[in-house]
Amino acid sequence: MRIGVVDLDTSHPEHWIPIERELGHEVAGVWDGGAVHPPGYARDFARRMDLPCVYDSLERMADDVDCAVLHGCDWDTHIARAHPFIQRGKAVLLDKPMAGNLRDLRQIQHWVKEGARITGGSSLRFCEESLAFLAQDPRQRGMPQTVLCGCGVDEFNYGIHAYSLACGLMGPGLRSVRHLSQGAQRRIQLNWDEGRMGLLVIGPSAAWLPFYASITTDRSVTHIQPDPARLYRALLENCLPYLAGHTAQQPVPIDQLLEAELGALAALKSWRAGDAEVSLETLADTEKGYDGAAFAAEYRAMKYPSSKE
Repeated sequence: MRIGVVDLDTSHPEHWIPIERELGHEVAGVWDGGAVHPPGYARDFARRMDLPCVYDSLERMADDVDCAVLHGCDWDTHIARAHPFIQRGKAVLLDKPMAGNLRDLRQIQHWVKEGARITGGSSLRFCEESLAFLAQDPRQRGMPQTVLCGCGVDEFNYGIHAYSLACGLMGPGLRSVRHLSQGAQRRIQLNWDEGRMGLLVIGPSAAWLPFYASITTDRSVTHIQPDPARLYRALLENCLPYLAGHTAQQPVPIDQLLEAELGALAALKSWRAGDAEVSLETLADTEKGYDGAAFAAEYRAMKYPSSKE
């Protein structure tokens, strides 16, 4: 494919582009909305990464590429920035979190049902350690009954990794979520049918914490700690063949993939409601989700402290 890179907010574009090239794809150029980096950054980035074009509009990029990879850390911009590509029948990879409110998640589902090729999300959904566990003979490893997953940094931009890891290990059908308490980090209960349960520990911590999962089945106990150095390749190896049209099968069906974001929205609603249990079916379009613009402003201030007001 010819890939267009949309938004350069995070470190992901710099690390993903070499892998995309190694996997046989051409990176045609970049467009940056300026949510994080100052004017001129995109030109410097393109020069450093040996990219042929800095696009002046998403529409021009959409005419020129086969697939857009959206890296914006303001997840509330993802739908608008994906739209020119979807209109032209181009594929879209949405970096995590895919969206931060129910309305946008429903739009992604609608586009896919209409035939658009969209995937992405957290690389933890595709990590080698999780897929190796799931590839074991179920008669030996057993059915996952309880999983404890966690990570640090923040509750959504990074916390979505823990939701995605849990949903991948437990399988589809997340039913309800309950925020349990906030100690050093937030503790969140995820509920599937037949009493199967996930427990997440997410949010800011005193020191950096790794991704981790402990899985208890009816036959075994397994602990995994995904290797951060291998996560980006795992996601791209699983997603790019589908986006390129080499297979019609989604790497993870979109309704299952978005259960992580839906779970995070239910958790937010739960702690706002005094830790009440929240069914995913009760989420509403009118409810305020996670604020992408506020996160992008915080991210910019962290990277460029002198710009902080």
